[in-house]
Amino acid sequence: MAEFSLIDRFRQRAGARPDVVLGIGDDAALLAPPKDRQLVLAVDTLVEGVHFPKGIPASAIGWKALAVNLSDLAAMGAEPVVALLALTLPTDAPAFVDEFAAGFAALADTHRVALVGGDTTRGPLAASVTVVGYVAPGQALTRSGAQPGDDLWITGTLGDAAGALALWRSGVPMLRTGSLRERLDRPAPRLGAGLALRGLATACIDVSDGFLADLGHVLAMSGVGADVEVDVLPTSAALAEAFPDPLVRRALQMAGGDDYELCFTAPERQREAVRAALDAVATPATRVGRITEGASLRLFDADGLPVPLPARRGYVHFGGEGA
Repeated sequence: MAEFSLIDRFRQRAGARPDVVLGIGDDAALLAPPKDRQLVLAVDTLVEGVHFPKGIPASAIGWKALAVNLSDLAAMGAEPVVALLALTLPTDAPAFVDEFAAGFAALADTHRVALVGGDTTRGPLAASVTVVGYVAPGQALTRSGAQPGDDLWITGTLGDAAGALALWRSGVPMLRTGSLRERLDRPAPRLGAGLALRGLATACIDVSDGFLADLGHVLAMSGVGADVEVDVLPTSAALAEAFPDPLVRRALQMAGGDDYELCFTAPERQREAVRAALDAVATPATRVGRITEGASLRLFDADGLPVPLPARRGYVHFGGEGA
């Protein structure tokens, strides 16, 4: 399959926006952003055997390659606009490309994201996506604004994707992991929640490497600590059924990663406003702790007793562990 034939397969599903002056087909794309908006940019790369298991559907890889980047925009409170895709393929595989493009386009169309260019090359299977979003000046959510006394929140549920991966590693076929696998293969970026939290949240991050690991980034950037109630971490019925041992389940929720939920902080006085804003975009959220002075991260159970911090708090990018 010639490179330009591959590009045409993506051009057919690229989408369109009035602010895209020139899209796929030239040396670079042209974008005409509104004068009253700042650009928000993010990039992530997914590699087979590291970020997704071998043999999963190409449509799921296409979806997830875009989803993990849109999740970064959600954490910034940004509106997604366009994407660039760099796809590395080990072989000439038109059917794989068509399926990948269909999965990518399904999510892109949902959020009005136009694919405006990218690159293709031969090598180990990998997909790298760059996204661009808009946010009004002064409205972007960051990791650095958490204040002592703020509530600590999590959207959705934690641990489902890690649960699917744990079951697969234990020998359970992926087809039997049900809704847990859906969370692993096709995460839903919380873009509506990110937009709704502008002006309410003091800090925000998306949970990709693991709840404790990503919370640690917020604490470090904000110069604060946190007390976390581990027994109130939001749990799906599917995770509870698959992992009835609460200690095993808790470990998946605290350090498993691949959740793509938003972890954010907000003043206690905004508690009802936060609930109302997230209810308006049909996003459940749970208060799981409180921001404290100092730099310590402490965990407590339902009885208020201290829980030891786990040695592993999330995914280590150069630690040798992969999908």
